[in-house]
Amino acid sequence: MAILSPSFLTFQAKKLNLYKITITIILSTISYLAGFQNFRGTITIDTTSSSSNTVFRCAPANKTTKLDFGAHHFALIPPSPVAREHHFPPCDPEYSEYTPCEDAKRSLRFDRSRVIYRERHCPESHEILKCRVPAPHGYKVPFKWPESRESAWYANVPHKDLTVEKKNQNWVRVEGERLRFPGGGTMFPRGADAYIDDIGRLINLKDGSIRTAIDTGCGVRSIFTLVYLVFLPVS
Repeated sequence: MAILSPSFLTFQAKKLNLYKITITIILSTISYLAGFQNFRGTITIDTTSSSSNTVFRCAPANKTTKLDFGAHHFALIPPSPVAREHHFPPCDPEYSEYTPCEDAKRSLRFDRSRVIYRERHCPESHEILKCRVPAPHGYKVPFKWPESRESAWYANVPHKDLTVEKKNQNWVRVEGERLRFPGGGTMFPRGADAYIDDIGRLINLKDGSIRTAIDTGCGVRSIFTLVYLVFLPVS
């Protein structure tokens, strides 16, 4: 029994498809020619009954209608920005250091148990001031980040209490017109920068391999915000 090769079967299939396509083309051509012969006559168009020649007389207008092109919807014109601003009078000078939720006098009215009076207590709706808190005398625009992390204008916070009470901890210093925050504390008598340099001698803080710093016992989580690297401080 003879076995047909795959190439022979493929050739036969292509040959059969070619026959089908040829027959289809021939039949389509014959059908087109037959239809063309049957409808080759002349088409006559009768224009005698065209409605375009009909004349209609317009009835005279009895009245003239006045067209109204005016707008029938109006939007209120908003007032100028100056008129929309709320003008509040200045507060009394005694409120120059007023902080709404950290009012030392108001906090004394709260319970002393569990030091609740030390928590934030924001004023009620009837206690909100309707005036502008005045800036301290000689107030200046604060420093921008990151300089604001280490310095502040003394005129903006004219107090030296911490520089005296916490002098041995080196938290804040008065240097001319500025308050400088070296990031001190009982553990950092030489400042935070020197403390971080000491740590850098033991472990590498610059190659990015250390991303989290856990400080146990110090309580100064912000110490690592002074490092100009990517750290997640946890205290």
